Amino acid sequence: MIPGYRNKGYDFTITSSTAYDHKWMPGRNIFDSIDRIVDELFENYLSRPNVRQPILTQYCDGERVQCRDRGWMTQWGSKRLGDLGYSPIEILRYFYGNDMYINVAEQVSGIPSSWPGYDLNIGASGNKVLQIQEQLNAIAQAYPALPTISEDGIYGQATKNAVSKFQSIFGLPQTGIVDYPTWYKIQEIYVAVTRIAELV
Repeated sequence: MIPGYRNKGYDFTITSSTAYDHKWMPGRNIFDSIDRIVDELFENYLSRPNVRQPILTQYCDGERVQCRDRGWMTQWGSKRLGDLGYSPIEILRYFYGNDMYINVAEQVSGIPSSWPGYDLNIGASGNKVLQIQEQLNAIAQAYPALPTISEDGIYGQATKNAVSKFQSIFGLPQTGIVDYPTWYKIQEIYVAVTRIAELV
């Protein structure tokens, strides 16, 4: 365990044990592709039939440390299965049994509204578009480079341009489309700026 985090006032400890968190090494890079995948999957959880709580899964590297006797997935074993064309659910079932399922949370705690399940683009309309317009305008109060837009519930060119600008500010691909990662980044920044505003 890496010592000192709680002693320095932080409310967490980085263990560098794959049983609890991913190994972190000072000075190592963070891969954007992994960052994007985490953003796309964070509302997914594993379950089994007739079990109410999400299933905890743990893994080890499978080479330096063997963990199959504990019923854990192995890092390199899952990588080899992926190379053979196994899908994510097939890999999970290989290690944890055929009664394992991937579910999506209907509501994410701390997020005003979950992703609607489809991309918002030119021609879209309704409450989800209106919500995004309202949130982008609130974010624009803290980020003046972001243009304010009409809150009419219609995804027109001005909304697309504002989304594209938001994406450029926050390091997302500049498509102008509110896809899954963009939706949750807007939610995250909206919550952050409105909570800051409440404190002022």
